[in-house]
Amino acid sequence: MRRVGIVGAGIIGLACACFLAEEGHQVTMLDRDPEGDKCSWGNAGGIAASEILPASVPGVLWRVPRWLADPLGPLALWPPHAVRMLPWLRHFLASGRRGRVEAIAGALAALNARVYDDLVPLLDAAGLNGALHRAGALTVYATEAGFRRDTAERTVKRRHGFACVELTGEEARGMEPALAPTIRRGVFEPAWSHVSDPKRIWAGLLALARARGAMVERRDVTDLPAECRGFDALVVASGAWSARLAATLGDRALLESERGYNTTLPAPGVSLSREVIFAEHKFVATPLEIGLRVGGAAEFAGLVRAPNHARSRALLALARRFLPGLCEQGSTAWMGHRPATPDSLPVIGPSPRRPSVFYAFGHGHLGLTQAATTGRLIAALVAGRTPAVDLAPFSIARFGSNA
Repeated sequence: MRRVGIVGAGIIGLACACFLAEEGHQVTMLDRDPEGDKCSWGNAGGIAASEILPASVPGVLWRVPRWLADPLGPLALWPPHAVRMLPWLRHFLASGRRGRVEAIAGALAALNARVYDDLVPLLDAAGLNGALHRAGALTVYATEAGFRRDTAERTVKRRHGFACVELTGEEARGMEPALAPTIRRGVFEPAWSHVSDPKRIWAGLLALARARGAMVERRDVTDLPAECRGFDALVVASGAWSARLAATLGDRALLESERGYNTTLPAPGVSLSREVIFAEHKFVATPLEIGLRVGGAAEFAGLVRAPNHARSRALLALARRFLPGLCEQGSTAWMGHRPATPDSLPVIGPSPRRPSVFYAFGHGHLGLTQAATTGRLIAALVAGRTPAVDLAPFSIARFGSNA
């Protein structure tokens, strides 16, 4: 048995705690606000197993100016933050080269191939077996041009074993009758699923971790070398704040807060049976037990700038266009910090400088999707076992050194 500290009590930290405590380790989770609002609560609830393409793909650079020109479009960059982002942006552009995209997709496919093998038993152990809905996801397009633009991405997914069933607009509306007649094409991806409520998943895993003996301590961790003295092993799972902690050991991580927005509609007036992705406008709608959640957008403005909920309202305006009859009464808006690496690969593995420190952060849009698998991989590393997935592509060493 080892004394293991986990910095962060979000969905990744909780999954690590559940697997480590199951193996008999003495686990303590450290979080400045253990039960406060988290990205783990407010996400769209999708288990996006087939999402293996990085955000940076060939051609995306030419679409960025149009997105940025729209003050309420799918992408926003706060000008004072742009200079600080330059190293991240350079790595992002390099990740969009064709050969690099193929390598990233292969690494993510290897990770995501394990999603249900790891997630389903974890949810069962937490008494959440009814909270996972394996209904697939439907991506829809209002134009043929948008549908054709994503052809290469569908080809990559199929090559890695993920089915993409192409549909006419009529077939898409047959699956989801609430969709507007302006929908021209659709793609059904059966590997996806969604959960009843991300917050309920988080609460269930917290209860499971505690039932297995894990403790939770309210603490604002700012210095990893100091924390290492109290534990045999330390896991850093602090989401968008993790790079700051890694830097205290001399490890460099290119990590940004990709601020995401959503609105939850408790009585939406329309019914969906699965998550629907509106590809051309970069937003999703997910049916949760607490209502319909409409979310998306990517805003880069750092960790302290106040939310701009005009972006939430813009997403609702788009949703009304494609989901006629949408009712916003009683809705609640939310903003959260997605921890985004420039190559869309999470950071999973040991610190090159301190072998007793293990990193588990940077999952971007796939935190809920990859949480259970990350937890199992971290448990293997802490125990000294060979992990089930080659973790070389996920090493923090790929970002170079702070020295």
